[in-house]
Amino acid sequence: MRLKVNSFHNFFLVAVTMFVFGFTLWGNFCCPEDSLGAVSKVSSQSVESLTKIGHAMAEISAAVKPAIVNMSTTRTVKTSGGADPFFDDPFFRRFFGDKFGRQRQPKEHKSAALGSGVIVSSDGYIITNYHVVKDADEIKVLLSDKREFSGKVIGSDPKTEISIVKIEATDLPTLKWGDSDALEVGEIVLAVGNPFGLNQTVTMGIVSAVGRANVGIADYEDFIQTDAAINPGNSGGALVNVRGELVGINTAIFSTSGGYQGIGFAIPSNMVKSIMDSLVKKGRVIRGWLGVSIQSITPELAKQFNLKGEKGVLVSDVNENGPAEKGGLKRGDIILEYDGKNTDEPSQFRNMVANTSPGEEHSFKVLRNDQVLTLKVTIGELPSDQQQAQSSAYEGALRGISVQDITPEIAKKLNIPGRVKGVIVSDVEEDSPASSVLMQGDIIQEINRKRVGSAKEYQEVAAGIKKDESILLLVYRGGSSLFITLSGK
Repeated sequence: MRLKVNSFHNFFLVAVTMFVFGFTLWGNFCCPEDSLGAVSKVSSQSVESLTKIGHAMAEISAAVKPAIVNMSTTRTVKTSGGADPFFDDPFFRRFFGDKFGRQRQPKEHKSAALGSGVIVSSDGYIITNYHVVKDADEIKVLLSDKREFSGKVIGSDPKTEISIVKIEATDLPTLKWGDSDALEVGEIVLAVGNPFGLNQTVTMGIVSAVGRANVGIADYEDFIQTDAAINPGNSGGALVNVRGELVGINTAIFSTSGGYQGIGFAIPSNMVKSIMDSLVKKGRVIRGWLGVSIQSITPELAKQFNLKGEKGVLVSDVNENGPAEKGGLKRGDIILEYDGKNTDEPSQFRNMVANTSPGEEHSFKVLRNDQVLTLKVTIGELPSDQQQAQSSAYEGALRGISVQDITPEIAKKLNIPGRVKGVIVSDVEEDSPASSVLMQGDIIQEINRKRVGSAKEYQEVAAGIKKDESILLLVYRGGSSLFITLSGK
């Protein structure tokens, strides 16, 4: 038995020795020493190139970060009442009866949120997203040097998701405006903000697309799409180019998980600057208006209009006495260009006109009956009857209610009789005193016996209502009118 063990031991040693010897010979033939050395080396040119790129990115980041701020907000959230679910259990109701199924009183609690902002003027004007500061009771702005200021919203435009916040400070670092129209797909960009509250975070990517619309984020959409990592808390932060210029305000992400998935959206800087100038100088957003209804050109429409492609937008209707009619545009025209820029999507064209200052004359290239025409049209101002009274404008019983004027299209779609005049409820927020009383589609005809025939009249009446005042509404709903009372408490 001992002999067998020794024999096996010797055999094992010989086998191992032969394996090592063979492996060494194979390595000498197949993997020469010079080859192994070459694999482990990195050329000085590669190191130098990547080092330069790294230094460039670090330089851009250092120049940009001081102008990016952390926005922390607190808001009051009211939870709805209702029966206590504990007493909805049939077991308890059987023994204790319905008297224990009491209604719970609505409760209020403070909710905190974080976002980002961009300083664009040395005297304290900061751009952020509307949803970052919406309904905020308090706004705290933390600068890169750790100083903290109280912020005040001086203007908001929910239609583009932009808000302007002001802090009382001077000599602040700012970002230079960039030209978002000059952005090209594939161009390198950096996203700077405070994702998940992590201050001064910089991520890098490229411009994935421009002119993204129909995303469902805002009414006027012309988004820059990027794959630079954007996460919750980045909202309101900066998208900058390699020159350190502001080319966009980071706004939203496409995600099925709530986190980064490679698709982020930013509002173009040219749109942001236009909105900011209007809010700061005039206290409201003034949009250009053409007075037409437009639609996309489908393959079927292209065939009917004898078009070779699907370029341009089709004019389906022209408002009587509107700017378009006065400028010579007609139903059936195909608008090919606006000031030399192609107009292939209705949303894109709508944004072009909206961003135009009223009173300016602009050039239109139009296809009509197989002939290309050039028309000069003076852009008008978007009528007030197409504006909307915002829900956050009032503190009393009408808090949280958004209304807008009844356009002919709305009246036709909802089959509203001509005798019914008022404003239509477009939204009622959950914490509004009217959340359990009013609903979308209701038409408010009177407030405290005063007629409200337009959004402007609604604003005038609503502005005079005190915080704790109860009000009487005359509402049209489901084919009949009814009186409704709202408590301001």
